Amino acid sequence: MASLRSGLRRLSRLSKRGIDIGIACLALFLGFPLLIVVAAFVAMDGGPILYRHKRIGAGGISFGCIKFRTMILDAEQCLEEYLSYHPEARIEWARERKLAFDPRVTAVGRFLRQSSLDELPQLINVIKGDMSLVGPRPVTQSELVNYGSAVPLYKSVRPGITGIWQISGRNEVGYETRVRLDEQYVKGWSLGLDLWILLRTPAAVLSRRGAK
Repeated sequence: MASLRSGLRRLSRLSKRGIDIGIACLALFLGFPLLIVVAAFVAMDGGPILYRHKRIGAGGISFGCIKFRTMILDAEQCLEEYLSYHPEARIEWARERKLAFDPRVTAVGRFLRQSSLDELPQLINVIKGDMSLVGPRPVTQSELVNYGSAVPLYKSVRPGITGIWQISGRNEVGYETRVRLDEQYVKGWSLGLDLWILLRTPAAVLSRRGAK
């Protein structure tokens, strides 16, 4: 019986990968005109169109998480200067790794973040096998400390473009709650859960609840 359950679970994970590839390829094909339009707006300031940020994937292997660039050039220097003049913002950054007002974000970038269009290039990460359509939010190496004993669980699966955190209010949800949601997702994973999250994602994106 145990071997049967193990076999079914393995089959489910293979099915998940097949679904990931199929939907990601279809979405890239259908969304290609939109990708071109977004790329043109991002390129207007003369900077690069895409941005790759190191995130931790399955097995603890880092990968370049692809997004449309939403920040100004020399963004890190801008952040350091801003935090040096705003102690309350430094505390917020240390706690959440995000800012309610982020001086680095461009006008176009702010719209892309609020609409989640900046994350469309992550479909390439899905096809490559770095990510899944559904999974824990991809985190940086420095953020892993926040996961405590749940780190092995986080590393046991591919991070996702969407997940329970995204449909639960995104930035309205505190980091501790986000970690707990990711832990619950991995422990209770099923294809049915993924389908439930995928079906709720469009409404969450359109509502822009918790988007920054």
